[in-house]
Amino acid sequence: MRSSAVRKSRFAISLLKSTPPPPPDQILSICRAAALSPDSHLDRVALSLAATKLSSAPDSLRDLASSLLIPHHAPHAIALFGQAGLLPDAVSTFKSSPSTRSLNALLFACLVSGNHDEAARIFQTFPDAHSVKPNTETFNTIIKSLAESGTTRSFYSVLDEMCKKGVKPNATTFTTAIAGFYKEERFDDVGKVIELMKKHGCGESLPVFNVRVQGLCKLGRSGEAKALLNEMVKKGTKPSWLTYNHLIYGFCKEGDLEEAKRLYKEMVKKGLVGNSSFYFTFIYYLCKGGDFDTAVGVYNEIAARNWLPCFSTMKMLVNGLAGSSRIDEAKGIIEKMKEKFPDKAEGWKEVEEALTR
Repeated sequence: MRSSAVRKSRFAISLLKSTPPPPPDQILSICRAAALSPDSHLDRVALSLAATKLSSAPDSLRDLASSLLIPHHAPHAIALFGQAGLLPDAVSTFKSSPSTRSLNALLFACLVSGNHDEAARIFQTFPDAHSVKPNTETFNTIIKSLAESGTTRSFYSVLDEMCKKGVKPNATTFTTAIAGFYKEERFDDVGKVIELMKKHGCGESLPVFNVRVQGLCKLGRSGEAKALLNEMVKKGTKPSWLTYNHLIYGFCKEGDLEEAKRLYKEMVKKGLVGNSSFYFTFIYYLCKGGDFDTAVGVYNEIAARNWLPCFSTMKMLVNGLAGSSRIDEAKGIIEKMKEKFPDKAEGWKEVEEALTR
């Protein structure tokens, strides 16, 4: 029974991802035929895809929300309206079914629609107006809004309000603020937040170090981020693949492929395995930097897991191998890509023909 539902959900996702995208009425039919429910992770993915596709057809999205989600899953309907940029619909759905979960979903809807002023208004007025008690997630979401809108300095007043209302902050409360302060290059505030974390019983855990490493790398200060890696190891915190992901990506963006490769070897030696996007991005930068030997080595590692980068990245790799007189190797990759992505077969045929000219 469950396997049948999973197959239906996956089939719905594949149809929703098809090119060209299906028309609104067909999207509704796909969702209904699969009997999608927000209780399932795969179904939530499908519904999210549907909401994005229906952003230009608001009536169809309202139809989907009313038939599949309301009233039992109002928070999910609110989030979907936010994804489609239909914030007034999200607000009216909240008002029809106010709760802490619905409030959190409404703040999330403001975030995904980029309306941070409305998030602030809702946070300040809706809890009292609708007799809803905010929880840690509520405060964390508004802190994320502050961080995304460049107003992280207001974090301290939000934290004070949390404490006054007896809501306990968690690691996410502080890491979100740290990320915001790094983005705004307010390094003194980063230090202040770290001290506040300790005061509230949240130590410098791996997620905290990862946020700090990422923040520095995004600012082009990967050397400082690497020093932070050494500091965390000395303090007994083991880095994760995500730590290395931030560092490797940072050094690649700064043009230091040698350091990126050294860190990659260190990561592999520790037995850490990243997600597919990590490897795809690394291969892209290796190809861009002309290091096709390392790129094909990383490609061979992930091909064994059936992870294959996008057409443009693989085209760079194939052309690079061909330019190094490794024609047979390039052709072998082309055959594998044609087999895996038949819809791109014509594109690969053109690349292959260009190799033999």
